[in-house]
Amino acid sequence: MRKMIFILALLLIGTVALSGCLQPVSQEIKELASVEVRDYEGENLSSITDFRENSIKGVQYVDIDDYTLTVSGLVDETKNYTYDEVLGFPAYSKVVTLYCVEGWDAKILWEGVKLVDLLEASGIQEGANTVIFHAYDGYTSSLSLDYVLENDILLAYKMNRVTIPPERGFPFQVVAEDKWGYKWVKWVTQIQLSDNPEYKGTWEAVGYNVNGNVSGSKFE
Repeated sequence: MRKMIFILALLLIGTVALSGCLQPVSQEIKELASVEVRDYEGENLSSITDFRENSIKGVQYVDIDDYTLTVSGLVDETKNYTYDEVLGFPAYSKVVTLYCVEGWDAKILWEGVKLVDLLEASGIQEGANTVIFHAYDGYTSSLSLDYVLENDILLAYKMNRVTIPPERGFPFQVVAEDKWGYKWVKWVTQIQLSDNPEYKGTWEAVGYNVNGNVSGSKFE
């Protein structure tokens, strides 16, 4: 009887010792799909599907592995960024409504980087007054440098807390608040500083107002 009790005690001690050495098996964390936010701090947001497809060459599908965002023109140093390098800049978010000249609008929670941060990282040269945006499909438009500096304009990569889909401009879209939708360049590949305040982009070249203010005329 004593021998049996002694054996059971040894087994119990061994079990306790082993339990202290064993580590829990790590489990792979599976990432779930992003969920679109439709209400933010009491504001009802539009859906990321509440847009019309009106780009010049249809939806663009950018291969992010080969993607480069170039900051050039009247800068001290031309910069070429990968997608992840752009996301490495400080992130900001704000609710901004896009107004299209076609008569529809969409209020969205945008998240992205400040254009001013990208420009200042390259060094803004004296004489620069215009920021020209080039898109993957060849589309271009511009904003005044003062407007960009004074309004914390975003280069967005998320809308309503989800990554911007190709239909909306992945990887990046300009959030040009208080400007007509043709100023909200999608699929941005290059940001160019210029000294030409009268630069005419794709739609401006056919008569749309260079300033693009929603409070002003749509046409020149």
